[in-house]
Amino acid sequence: MNGQEWLAEQFETNRSHLRSVAYRMLGSVNEADDAVQETWLRLSRSDTREVENLAGWLTTVIARVCLDLLRSRKSRREESLDSEVNQLTSDGQPDPEEEALLADSVGLALLVVLDTLTPAERLAFVLHDTFAVSFDEIGRIVGRTPAAARQLASRARRRVQGVTSVPSEDLRRQRDVVDAFLTALRAGDFEGLLAVLDPDVIVHLDPGAGRPGTPTEIRGARNWAQGAIAFSRSARFVEAVLVNGSVGLVLAPHGRLLRALSFKIDGEKIVEVDIIARPDRLNQLDLGIVE
Repeated sequence: MNGQEWLAEQFETNRSHLRSVAYRMLGSVNEADDAVQETWLRLSRSDTREVENLAGWLTTVIARVCLDLLRSRKSRREESLDSEVNQLTSDGQPDPEEEALLADSVGLALLVVLDTLTPAERLAFVLHDTFAVSFDEIGRIVGRTPAAARQLASRARRRVQGVTSVPSEDLRRQRDVVDAFLTALRAGDFEGLLAVLDPDVIVHLDPGAGRPGTPTEIRGARNWAQGAIAFSRSARFVEAVLVNGSVGLVLAPHGRLLRALSFKIDGEKIVEVDIIARPDRLNQLDLGIVE
């Protein structure tokens, strides 16, 4: 076996790990596969004869590749995502591989919150908290001191956990109501939606949050439920998260935040909904994982 064949064998041994790192960093199957391929290209062009820990070396390389992709992604945030929403509502056949990844230990909600972090924060959190990479190594990847890398991970961890002043009992009640709403939405259950909506519910929508011609305010449970049913097929990309300290929902294909729903709940009923679609408003949201 020559040197190139040995490298290829070692790379295949680490491929699953590298794909896992990349997916958590990027939240996209296609981008993760691109990052893995770029890592192989860099390995094949590198002199690794003095590398003692090839798995660690590969983890560092793919982390740097992902960091570059995240920075590039942040610079393209202004592009319109309407076509992506339309595709979700018309495509009833999810990618089985992607669905399996979204259902694994990563979780859609975590991917959504990770997507609100800076590239350096996301890298520090994922590498340290999930893959136990040292802050010394993380610091070298992001060009910071180990102490600064530790602060990046700590700041990211606080964002992931979310901040709320709502008592836990109220949060549990909110979660029950929101879960009931989401269950009905995923099932296309009109009566189930009516059961959790106040008859006089008021729904505020950002321009572009609904189909063309949708008004920016809808009143009445029946009126809104009829429109909401049309989005039931895309509800597989909807997950409960903390939205500004209360339980809400996000629409986030591939972990990329497209819409957020903030609820006002009275007792067991949703009485007001704010559907947020404008990029400037989405960027200002404080999102966190619902325990």
